Amino acid sequence: MKMKAKNYQSLLLKIALIVISYVVVFFLIKSGVLNRQYRALIVPIGVNVILAVSLNLITGFLGELTLGHAGFMSIGAYAGALFSLNVDLPRLPSILLSMLIGGVVAGIFGFLIGVPVLRLRGDYLAIVTLAFGEIIKSVLISMKVTKGAKGLSGIPIYSSYKNFTIVFVAMVLCIVFISNLVKSRQGRAVCAIRDNDIAAESIGIPVSKFKVMAFVISAFFAGIAGVLYAHNVGILKPTTFDYNKSIEILVFVVLGGMGSIKGSIIAAIILTALPEMLRGAENYRMLLYAIALIVLMLFNGSGIKEKLFPKKSHHKLQKAGE
Repeated sequence: MKMKAKNYQSLLLKIALIVISYVVVFFLIKSGVLNRQYRALIVPIGVNVILAVSLNLITGFLGELTLGHAGFMSIGAYAGALFSLNVDLPRLPSILLSMLIGGVVAGIFGFLIGVPVLRLRGDYLAIVTLAFGEIIKSVLISMKVTKGAKGLSGIPIYSSYKNFTIVFVAMVLCIVFISNLVKSRQGRAVCAIRDNDIAAESIGIPVSKFKVMAFVISAFFAGIAGVLYAHNVGILKPTTFDYNKSIEILVFVVLGGMGSIKGSIIAAIILTALPEMLRGAENYRMLLYAIALIVLMLFNGSGIKEKLFPKKSHHKLQKAGE
């Protein structure tokens, strides 16, 4: 009974936190407290939170280093944008269907890429996923339907700060889904694979199945983030989704803490807002940004080695096999 009461109180606290966050952002926008510069950051923050949390599922909880997350984001962005450009629907149905289509298409590519690629490990996996992202960029440049290097323009603005509710709901759904997934039996199996895939397979956990599952879910949410990004800026260029974007998303995860959803959220918010906050520093802007990154890493309280190579836990292996 005490455990149920604690779980109930924790659930109420989380719901209250979500509602308070929404009310605060809504008040800041409508009251004019935020200037145009900071209002424009609201959607990018939500998009980066989705990207960071979804990548954490692979890099943090599954323990696989991937550098192709921007590729899935671009697939979702172009798929959703092409749908909204060619199908005449009201604003809400159009953005919702675009998000669904972008997420599903990115998830399909995640499956097609994940099945062969996830047989690799470590640096090999990172290199192959990095190459995948660059291949996607090259394909988008060469295709006529995406307008090549010129970029896809005229995309309706459905997810600006004026309609931030859509972005906020998508962000909350991503966080809630992945948080619950990690706490479920499937999530314990994913963490067990990260700790020791040989031991996990020896107790009957289908390693390949759970690896592909995590890859597809991560790609799905990256695709949704891409759709929200496309309908916020109104124009897409393939060069936006290069390897630098993938590394930027990885930085959110590493600085926030591998396997920490809260850390990914905080890091994505801080590192998205920080460049704009330091804009007035002129020549010292990049120096202050670098110092902030170092402080954030020190404040996180754990090193890179422990993040990339977490300690093995036999307890998680036993729970996953139950």
